[in-house]
Amino acid sequence: MAWCLLYGMFGPMNDDLTVCDASLDDAAAIAGIYAHYVLNSTATFETEPPDECEMARRIRDTIDAGYPFLIVHDAGGRVIGFGYGHRYGPRNGYRYSVETTIYVGADSLGRGIGGRVLSSLVEECEKRGYRQAFAVIAASEPASVVLHARAGYRPVGTLSGAGWKHDQWVDIFLMQRQLGDGKDSLPEDGA
Repeated sequence: MAWCLLYGMFGPMNDDLTVCDASLDDAAAIAGIYAHYVLNSTATFETEPPDECEMARRIRDTIDAGYPFLIVHDAGGRVIGFGYGHRYGPRNGYRYSVETTIYVGADSLGRGIGGRVLSSLVEECEKRGYRQAFAVIAASEPASVVLHARAGYRPVGTLSGAGWKHDQWVDIFLMQRQLGDGKDSLPEDGA
């Protein structure tokens, strides 16, 4: 049964899906998708779902900082997934690295949405000059690990018992993907 679930999740992409930049008008739909994971999974360590206003602030802050925030919508215009990048670490030395995050609506799994948004997010991060992408994934989310591996991310470490949620310790997998030239060339600003 697990094989069927994974096969369906990474099966053919639906051509009726569109990936585009998120706007503040998408905050309610994004908050709705994310709330499911906050309340029912260990995919995030948040324990209280952010409301529409908080999600709008996060979208604005991400975009204002120069990172992509993308949505996926179906043929009817309904937001069914999202992904965004943000600075991997606060220090200036991390300015060419990005952490990528994606979520798919629980009622829309198995349609290739995760792969579509992740590949679009990686492409957008490369266009913006980022050189390394990192994914921080709960070990309890094996489908996300497989999805990222198929997108070119490789495992680089495990943080044992890094989080506590739903009365359990949760390990974290760190995965990394080179963007563009990665570390094989100097950044354009030479710094």
